[in-house]
Amino acid sequence: MNALTLDPGLSTDALIRDLAAHFPAERLVTDRLRRLAWGTDASFYRLIPRVVVVVENEEEVQTLLAVCRTHAAPVTFRAAGTSLSGQAVTDSVLAVLGEGWQEATLLEDGAAIALQPGVVGSDANRLLAPLGRKIGPDPASINSAMVGGIAANNSSGMCCGTAQNTYRTLRSLKVILHDGTLLDTGSPVSRAVFTQRHKPLLDSLLALRNEVLADFSLTRRIHEKFKIKNTTGYSLNALLDFDDPIDILAHLMIGSEGTLGFISEVVLETVPDHPHKATTLAFFETAEIAARAVMELKRTPVAAVELIDAAGLKSIAGKPGLPKILSKLPPQGTALLIEVHAETAEAMNHQIGLLLVAMADVPVLEPVRFTTDPSQRELYWKVRKGLFPLVGALRQDGTTVLIEDIAFPIRYLADGVVELQGLFAKHGYDQGIIFGHALEGNLHFVFAQDFNSPEEVARYAALMDDVTDMVVRFDGSLKAEHGTGRNMAPFVEREWGHQAYSLMVRIKNLLDPENLLNAGVIINDDPEIHLKNLKPLPVADAIVDKCIECGFCEVKCPSAGFTLSPRQRIVGWRELSRRRADGVTVTAEDKAVLDDLAGAYDYAGIDTCAACGLCATACPMGIETGALIRKLRGAAKTERQRWIGQKAADHYDTMMAATRLGLRAASMARALIGNAGMKALLDTARKVIPALPHWRSTMPTASKAKIKTVIRDEIVNGGVVYFPSCAARTMGPSPDDPSKDPLPVVMERLLNRAGFQVFYPTGPIENLCCGQPFQSKGLDRQANQKLSELEKNLWWASNAGQYPILMDTSPCAFRAQTAGKERLLFVDIADFLHDRVLPNLTIYRKEKAVTVHCTCSGQKMGNTTKLKALAAACADRVVTPAGVTCCGFAGDKGFFTPELNRHALRRLGKSLDAEITEGVSTSRTCEIGLSETAGIPYHSIAYLLDRCSTPPAES
Repeated sequence: MNALTLDPGLSTDALIRDLAAHFPAERLVTDRLRRLAWGTDASFYRLIPRVVVVVENEEEVQTLLAVCRTHAAPVTFRAAGTSLSGQAVTDSVLAVLGEGWQEATLLEDGAAIALQPGVVGSDANRLLAPLGRKIGPDPASINSAMVGGIAANNSSGMCCGTAQNTYRTLRSLKVILHDGTLLDTGSPVSRAVFTQRHKPLLDSLLALRNEVLADFSLTRRIHEKFKIKNTTGYSLNALLDFDDPIDILAHLMIGSEGTLGFISEVVLETVPDHPHKATTLAFFETAEIAARAVMELKRTPVAAVELIDAAGLKSIAGKPGLPKILSKLPPQGTALLIEVHAETAEAMNHQIGLLLVAMADVPVLEPVRFTTDPSQRELYWKVRKGLFPLVGALRQDGTTVLIEDIAFPIRYLADGVVELQGLFAKHGYDQGIIFGHALEGNLHFVFAQDFNSPEEVARYAALMDDVTDMVVRFDGSLKAEHGTGRNMAPFVEREWGHQAYSLMVRIKNLLDPENLLNAGVIINDDPEIHLKNLKPLPVADAIVDKCIECGFCEVKCPSAGFTLSPRQRIVGWRELSRRRADGVTVTAEDKAVLDDLAGAYDYAGIDTCAACGLCATACPMGIETGALIRKLRGAAKTERQRWIGQKAADHYDTMMAATRLGLRAASMARALIGNAGMKALLDTARKVIPALPHWRSTMPTASKAKIKTVIRDEIVNGGVVYFPSCAARTMGPSPDDPSKDPLPVVMERLLNRAGFQVFYPTGPIENLCCGQPFQSKGLDRQANQKLSELEKNLWWASNAGQYPILMDTSPCAFRAQTAGKERLLFVDIADFLHDRVLPNLTIYRKEKAVTVHCTCSGQKMGNTTKLKALAAACADRVVTPAGVTCCGFAGDKGFFTPELNRHALRRLGKSLDAEITEGVSTSRTCEIGLSETAGIPYHSIAYLLDRCSTPPAES
């Protein structure tokens, strides 16, 4: 059953016209650039949809299915797009989950949780964490993957095995079938109505169950196949595990990859998240010996056992903090990462004892020692999770990195590892490494692959044929965790056999007779579909050439869902680079397509990128897409723009004076005509002068701070050089902020109270800048010039680096720390106030509640915890809004592209209640947009700490 395309008698235009009658234009994606961007997922396939529809609720899904049925247009549903087997792409209609699918409801004190498909897995766990619970599935992508994909792929992971995967922890679900019928299997009323109206369907499912039960060999085969991890094909075990046809239907949906229905909610039984954990790396001479240890550990209360083969261990040898034995392992040395979880320390130690006894007869290369140190445990897991990106980082540009996913009955684990290593050698995959969830016989193997020539495609095909033969011989799973998709669709019958595969085809025909749902996935008649529609990865720029388009970055990006995400920016730039290469753009039509893509990319790719760098914190390769965008901004600058940039750098004091003058003028005008009048005035003026900024109702007043070093007598904690940022020197509080003092005044008062001598840069401070405003615009030369000037000044002011240099704005601190050349100790405001100031203050009062926004730079510097701790010292309740990463103000972009700021903060208000009347952060410009969106004043954390540490007599 192959993927359907649009009915030849009905055009794409007709389909879009009918969709437009039901969906607003902003949720119908028809332009070339964004359709291209949505044509990729984490797999190595690309299919460009004819139209992308953003759906917000169940009624819209039903409407979409009705329209697509009329046009014979298959529909693929997509959550996060982190799937690895090509199940989240289509050349027909792609339905993307919008903002309306993010509800999560705790049930029975956390014993269960109801989740809509747009909830990110780790967000569900954060909700459950205070109750000591978590969801069972724990895929490596849990920080990005959404529940819709986790359920549709029957995700498992490192610790959950087969006992706590999505299938086993499912209590109930809501599903929309191909004809638009909505079934809630947790509702007796819905079950009764469905039973009455869909009796033939339920009778057919029962008939299939009875047919399987009557065939002993088929029953035994299904039982055996699901003793190990298996996501190849459909969940046939549902026919054996349940006798109620509605329960059978519900569990068939799990792992069906959107080919049988759309899952609009799941209720999962949760599992304990034990507080006490211990981890070790155990080393063995060969994979066979390591597999013996796994067999012994299988009988113990162990939480996780991860295998790393010799090639994987060689790639991490020498990394700081890891055992020294890594550098002297034998040629076939193999490691097991072993972890235990327990409710108490005593229980944990008892479990460790049981494990050591079980392994006593298995020879190890050094004694096994468990650690409970969180940093060491984190390092071990970071190394294990870093094996995949390690191969990605080492691969040749223009190639991709593939991660395949198989499982064997555990008795064949050692043979499987050895044979797989042999297949790598046979087919020339010298950089391939093997690791996996050994306790479940589940192996991942990772290798670089070039799909740019027929010979390389043939090499990959030959490898996969041999792997398939091996897995079938060991009666294993070709896809243990990652789903069948297009990648394994041609091999489902080879793994399962004709009888079981025919059963799957009948299930597909029964539940989706028109082949409307994700056609071509799981069930596909094309024996070479896994070799078609391969994703090109042309060389585009060294900054992003290692990107594998996994999509882990998207949950961090403020423009994702608005214009483009980091992954999509890279996809777009790769296509532009390919088309601009010699010989590609040769016809008038080619040039028109290129111009269309480039014109759209200017806004969607470049103008609306905050360049915040948070994407790099989630990227397995550490790729910062913002660095590419800044480079492109710089390359697009005209000579005149560069000349203006240079003049601004050379006469920065004039720029600062002009900014203050402009703010004073704006304040006077606002006093006369109000915010509405100012907005109307600027909106009108911008029609004549497009470069004018947008008015923000929280536009700051002009700063009146006088900055001068004053030598004090009462010094108990030494000196600190305080460098007020450009924003702090020019921008005062907003008019509606109860705090009226400029930030430098507050900072000096706070530092003096804590017993510090405050020094300022020598000479005129107005011309000093860290270069951040220039860097964000791609003016790297001017940015570096300003930072160099600042460092020379601060070298003298800090007495040749003797004193720390306190930066009151996190983006400036981050730039100085990462781009600075001199041996100066730049300290961010959150770090200094937490580590040096707070211990020397007395807190006299506490607020009821405050909300905290940690800036992008603060997150990258790792001071989120300290910022929250500062707020907690001054407030009874501290709220960090869910769903807000970067605020999208991005320096001055909030004045010129305010729609980005609005989109980035669209979820801010959901976490704020009436008790919260104040927000704190560490960047003045970020606070402008936060204040306007939240309707409460945001200001520096220094204001809150100053107010709460002011002695009552001075209040």
